[in-house]
Amino acid sequence: MVIQAVDRKRCASCERWTGPRQGGDSPDIVCVESETVTGLCNGGGWHGAERRARSACGHWLRWLALARGAETDPAPPGKNG
Repeated sequence: MVIQAVDRKRCASCERWTGPRQGGDSPDIVCVESETVTGLCNGGGWHGAERRARSACGHWLRWLALARGAETDPAPPGKNG
């Protein structure tokens, strides 16, 4: 398993990338099986193209699954802020 920092803004941590990945132990990392894992770009600068997990482009968007993990101090159930 390869760990990649989200702040590097690579495909593995991009919402537009469809390759296999999982969030890490913290919201600032993403894990992929290897550096050569590929997935399709969906709507970015490389739309429709197969891209490796470590590829980059100017249309990067933080993977929403990571953004949810970045929440701090969520409101307890039944407590609407």
